Amino acid sequence: MIHVVIDLEMNPVKREFKDVRRHMLDEVIEFGAVKLDEHYVPIEEFQCYVRPEFGEITKHITKLTGITAETVSDKPKFAESFGKFFDWIGTWDMKIYSWSSSDIKQLKSECSYKLPTFDIDKLERQWIDIQKEFDDRIGLHSNLALKHAVGAMNRNFEGTQHTALADAANTAAILSLMQDDEIFHETMKPVIDLLKPQQLSESIGDLYPELMNLKFD
Repeated sequence: MIHVVIDLEMNPVKREFKDVRRHMLDEVIEFGAVKLDEHYVPIEEFQCYVRPEFGEITKHITKLTGITAETVSDKPKFAESFGKFFDWIGTWDMKIYSWSSSDIKQLKSECSYKLPTFDIDKLERQWIDIQKEFDDRIGLHSNLALKHAVGAMNRNFEGTQHTALADAANTAAILSLMQDDEIFHETMKPVIDLLKPQQLSESIGDLYPELMNLKFD
């Protein structure tokens, strides 16, 4: 079995496409993925841009991801790009992972509209939300941002945030660490200790101010 970590970047469907927006609010504009072997060692990478069909790249998305209209102007549409991605995976003998459930929700809506014959339910059954597993493992009952999870591992974020391949690679590093429970807890002990309620107000705000409003065990 192989393990595939995926990240998607998306662009909103323009409001004038009302019928389309009944099915999906966004379109994938970039695939990024890392393939790991049975020992959770990265062995291969995949990246491609996708030309949206229902609206130009917005200024907000360009600012967030660096992707412009020119970036995707000559790129294939979703059906072809998704086909390339699945050909790259090369097997159904896999588990697929993402940071949060937003990517599988996007693929469900977009495949249903653009690739109605694809068995997206089978793909969903093999999908794992690493963000939820990570949060559960450290006793956090709210969603921790990927950059904060990487920082909690005492690692620098590799690459640029909100680029699909970099986000997938950093998520893959978290997935690999989580396979050894002893090493994971040893690595995460300083953060787990910080998350204890009695120490939270004194210390966690200094680490990540955004965490102050989250709920913990």
